[in-house]
Amino acid sequence: MTFTQTDLNDFNLLGKFCSQRDITELTSQSLNNKYGFPQADVYVLFGGSILYGVDILAKAIQNKIAKKYIIVGGYGHTTATLQQTVQNAYPDIPAKNMQEAEIFAALLKKRFGLEVDFLETASTNCGNNITYLLELLKDKQIDFHSIILSQDATMQKRMAACLQKYVASDVTIINYAVYQTNLVMKQTHLAFDQKFLGLWQPERYQNLLMGEIPRLRDDKTGYGPNGKGFIAHVDIPWEILSAYERLHQKYPDLTRPGDPKYLF
Repeated sequence: MTFTQTDLNDFNLLGKFCSQRDITELTSQSLNNKYGFPQADVYVLFGGSILYGVDILAKAIQNKIAKKYIIVGGYGHTTATLQQTVQNAYPDIPAKNMQEAEIFAALLKKRFGLEVDFLETASTNCGNNITYLLELLKDKQIDFHSIILSQDATMQKRMAACLQKYVASDVTIINYAVYQTNLVMKQTHLAFDQKFLGLWQPERYQNLLMGEIPRLRDDKTGYGPNGKGFIAHVDIPWEILSAYERLHQKYPDLTRPGDPKYLF
């Protein structure tokens, strides 16, 4: 499929909106500059991310960005792809028999010799990623007032909005999407402007992005308080909604429908 530059600009607008990063880098200085503290209470990597999430997690640990480190993820709509990717790249890791959090923990140990404090392996979607995380924090008696979330670029905005629904307003939620990228046309094929370990195929990335905007909308069909009530209200700028509508009208088959097994 060939896309115009206008199409690519629209996809990249959606990508920039969804892949929120509240600090420029995972360092104490960046945290201190913006929030006035050098270390967050908790850092969480979510298993819905690509493999490059392990690199980001390792950097967070090495930079002592938080007091506690957690990987969250059971079996969701991206798990089969993750398992296959890891099986191909690291045949000695029995990924086919592992949950997302276990896979990322194994990769973290193998590639960096590092470990996290806790794993959450029962969740299947964005919603119970958060509720099970909160249950784990309560069970382990981890009091937190600041938390860094790292999720796949396509799902970062929704993950933070979900957490916002459940925590007090004085909890500082800090977004740091695992990656940020742009789509480009290279001769006749669609590609990314930079590479990351385990990055989706461009068509899959488009599909994930196009599925996010309807979910983030706070209307009767969206996930916000005026719809399904899964997440807190998200302000979506008109240029993002316009970009989505243009793409949806032109490429209606690219919008990812919700899988009933993994809603939401």
